[in-house]
Amino acid sequence: MNDIAPDTVVGARDWAREAVIYEVYVRSFADSDGDGVGDLPGLTARLDYLADLGIDAVWLTPFYPSPWADGGYDVADYRAVDPQLGTLDDFDALVAAAHERGLRVIIDVVPNHTSAQHPWFQAALAGDREMRDRYIFRDSGDQPPNNWQSIFRGPAWTRLPDGEWYLHLFASQQPDLNWEHPAVRAEFESILRFWLDRGVDGIRIDVAHGMIKAAGLPDAADSDTELLDGEAQPFFDQDGVHEIYRSWRSILDTYTPARISVAEAWVPNQDRMARYVRPDELHQAFNFEFLSTPWSAADYRRVIDGSLSTMATVGAPTTWVLSNHDVVRHASRLAAGMGGSAGGAGGAGDPAATADPRVGLRRARAAILVMLALPGSVYLFQGEELGLPEVFDLPAEARQDPIFARTNGAELGRDGCRVPLPWSGNAAPYGFGPAGSSPWLPQPAAWAELSVEAEARDAGSTLSLYRSALAQRRRLDGLGDGVLRWLPSPAPDVLAFARDGADATVICVANLGDVAAALPAGLPAPVLASGPCPTPGELPADTTAWFVLTGSDGPDGWTIT
Repeated sequence: MNDIAPDTVVGARDWAREAVIYEVYVRSFADSDGDGVGDLPGLTARLDYLADLGIDAVWLTPFYPSPWADGGYDVADYRAVDPQLGTLDDFDALVAAAHERGLRVIIDVVPNHTSAQHPWFQAALAGDREMRDRYIFRDSGDQPPNNWQSIFRGPAWTRLPDGEWYLHLFASQQPDLNWEHPAVRAEFESILRFWLDRGVDGIRIDVAHGMIKAAGLPDAADSDTELLDGEAQPFFDQDGVHEIYRSWRSILDTYTPARISVAEAWVPNQDRMARYVRPDELHQAFNFEFLSTPWSAADYRRVIDGSLSTMATVGAPTTWVLSNHDVVRHASRLAAGMGGSAGGAGGAGDPAATADPRVGLRRARAAILVMLALPGSVYLFQGEELGLPEVFDLPAEARQDPIFARTNGAELGRDGCRVPLPWSGNAAPYGFGPAGSSPWLPQPAAWAELSVEAEARDAGSTLSLYRSALAQRRRLDGLGDGVLRWLPSPAPDVLAFARDGADATVICVANLGDVAAALPAGLPAPVLASGPCPTPGELPADTTAWFVLTGSDGPDGWTIT
């Protein structure tokens, strides 16, 4: 229905290999009608902001009808829009408006589980045997069929009054589908075509590693389930998922212009990740190892090297991401020097909650310049361009994440990274919705200084940094897709690498240490820096700078061409 010219966004090359993709958590982006919940018309009205930011595509979290037991990832109808968020006409208008601005649209597909309110599961609860076969039901007497635990904590099995148990690797309101059943596979192929025919440019696959379970549903070696703990699990990353993705790729390849797919796959290592992006499977997979890396030059280099070399073996681009809707915002994590993991914030003792926010913001600004200089595709999470921190002090009665409920508050969950955005003004709702409306999660008073309006007026703001960095990334042909060359490090805690373009070389130098580092003699002034660099020839702690060199002579023996 809505089409986009194949070369209007990133160029005639495979656009996704170097695209900057911006995640919109729809409920928290912009509220058009004052009900406190972000919606599709609100997003459409703010597309100019995203186009001006300099991104290439927008990824929408689920907007389907849902009881909202898990932020919309419990889908009751895969071919409609939740009435709180708009209509199918609103969706079509959004896609058309995005395409008019040269932005592509990627949507979430949630295939591991449905909502318990989905018509299939409702029929299964009523005793329809064929519908039960589309989920994972077992009759194992008084005890669950195995020791599997929910990602949201607690047992992964719930028993019905008739004695049978059903599997839910997430909330009990999210029953897992049985992907061995042909009707399940056929249904999702139909769902893909429904949205691709409406003009979406790609799909993000939720829990892409989870659809196939090990034969016989054996016990897990460790019942303490984590998404990224390095251990193989009988319910994740089974070889059978790849047959599904080869089928989906064959569907995507029938569309022109090209449509892409990206996997949310929490797997033990990069080698396992590469299997998802082989040439006949998915186009990209989120690089959660990078997101999980602590603030350390040695660790960053190790993960960057491993990511690039592994993806090269299958010809896939590497993706880079620092934050998303499932983890503590990196401006807070990095304050404590921490990487991230799925599941959001811990309890009151989470070190990110008490670390110095000024340190976190400096490091977040430095990290984005590292990430935007790396080869491959970049994913941003709404609000990171404002330097938003995690909101740790939400009142218990406001929290909606099932992790908070299932742990009786021992774990705070993910609400703190999902607080609605501040757009303008000095008090809530900060332009998120009409004056006097109450956002579904309360916004901190301190966010008046972090609104889009306030930061747009400040040349030194984080928003201004992101706009400048994204503009430079488009202007400098050495950035984006291509090859990275490491340069001799000026100091142990400093990363230095070069990106070679046709006309110039871009050098990225990042000081992840605690003290200023001397730069090699001969470097020009930086074209962009994440923070002030008051002393020529020095790079302050927690700071990244980009330098542009022409010709073949590099500073202190750095070969440029």
